[in-house]
Amino acid sequence: MDIRRINLNELSPEELRKELSPMGLREFRVRQLEKWMALGVPFGQMTDIPSAMRAELSEKYLDGSLKTAGKLVSAVDGTVKYLFDLHDGNLIESVLMKYKYGYSACVSTQAGCRMGCTFCASAGAGFGRDLTAREISGQIKAMNRDAGVNVGHVVLMGVGEPLDNYDNVVAFMREAHSPEGLNISYRKMSLSTCGLIPGIEKLMAEDIPVTLSVSLHSPFQDERARMMPVARKYRLDKLLEICNIYSSRTGRRVTYEYAVISGVNDTDAHAAELIRLLRGTLCHVNLIPVNPVEGTGYSRARREKIDSFRQRLEDGGLAATVRRAMGRDIEAACGQLRRQAME
Repeated sequence: MDIRRINLNELSPEELRKELSPMGLREFRVRQLEKWMALGVPFGQMTDIPSAMRAELSEKYLDGSLKTAGKLVSAVDGTVKYLFDLHDGNLIESVLMKYKYGYSACVSTQAGCRMGCTFCASAGAGFGRDLTAREISGQIKAMNRDAGVNVGHVVLMGVGEPLDNYDNVVAFMREAHSPEGLNISYRKMSLSTCGLIPGIEKLMAEDIPVTLSVSLHSPFQDERARMMPVARKYRLDKLLEICNIYSSRTGRRVTYEYAVISGVNDTDAHAAELIRLLRGTLCHVNLIPVNPVEGTGYSRARREKIDSFRQRLEDGGLAATVRRAMGRDIEAACGQLRRQAME
């Protein structure tokens, strides 16, 4: 743990030069340092910087690179799950997935989560703090370097509620979109939220046309409130109303995430109510076979049941798919590796 040293990667160009002025570095050395930090490279691997300068920087400062504290690789599909150390005692996790269209990264936006959803592994592991924009992008840079790939799609769906860390998440998306940053199109970014309506309203004004993924999980207000405490404050009818406005203003369809839990939310009544609520809106329903998490009491529905539920939605006029399970042999669902490490 090291919370005393300043993280140079969090400084603006002006702040960086002011901070380093006592070292008497020439401008080209500072630019070299900036280049390496932009790639998420540790001081010790900055090969064109003199070793004495690297040693001095390492002694006095943090470089913003994330330390890999754990790594699991799926033998089934090559999905890689990372546990990163933030140098202050906080741990976060990220997932690298390979698809036909390229590599996608699922990144965390907080060290822990305050939302308390009953089916989520993150809920029982406690909340540390918000991540900075650079710490969010740092996950992608670390995975790019480690795997020798170039991530082209980003899903803000790891540990944490993105809209609960609004300013840092928006700053990350703008930086990631920039040609000088990760150069990832907004249309290749997805932001997942459990339904913080004020955050969705603010996001509409940002002119950032990312895909909005909303954790729905039940079409019934009372049941959803039992599963997701946030629904007690932000009611389902108001949430769907703002989601329809979002899709209308951005032209992007909203994805509704629906974790299918055996015997809980997979009945004909649930399918019928989903159809009633969503038919005619610009949306897509993403059915997720729930990952069993110790202590929740929830179990995964059988695949035949999920397929039948999907067919019922499609027959009712909704676009629906079943999410492809990635990294099941390494428990790649968000929160599980961090929770195990902390326990």
